[in-house]
Amino acid sequence: MPELGEFLDAADTRAFIDAALSEYGRIDAVVNNAGVMPLSPLEALKTEEWDRMIDVNVRGVLHGIAAALPAMRAQGGGHFVNIASVGAYEVSPTAAVYCATKFAVRAISEGLRQESAGDVRVTLVSPGVTESELADGISDPDAREAMKTYRAVALPAPAIAEAIAYALFQPPQVDVNEIVVRPAASAQ
Repeated sequence: MPELGEFLDAADTRAFIDAALSEYGRIDAVVNNAGVMPLSPLEALKTEEWDRMIDVNVRGVLHGIAAALPAMRAQGGGHFVNIASVGAYEVSPTAAVYCATKFAVRAISEGLRQESAGDVRVTLVSPGVTESELADGISDPDAREAMKTYRAVALPAPAIAEAIAYALFQPPQVDVNEIVVRPAASAQ
């Protein structure tokens, strides 16, 4: 399985899609799920972390689309599932840059949906707090501590997989555009 860093390079992403095409003859679905979340206040000026979030969270999605869209168009269909976050709908302290990247994923998904009406389906899945290693990359001590409280009520990862499966297995004439999944016990 490729490492996260490999998807920062468009050529590596293209090679991954080409390998799948070679093995299976078509690309039915691509789930763009790369993401990093090193939260910190803007005044901390952690520009290297900002650059990494933009590279992974935005460019990773764009590379996935660029690699697979021509094949999907040539075969007459396919499905992109882009993973954003509830951060695509709201901004909280220490999360401005992260939320900006997820707003971007939301905008890219909607643009692709509008450009693809009729052949390529596009679904944006926006999880709330979910059990994962995502918070492990928070370098700011205050933001890391605040995340512990936020993560006290978290979705199990299979809940997000089930949301993705729901969108993918709809009849071909159905395009589930957005799914927001939050823990039932969470106010956020």
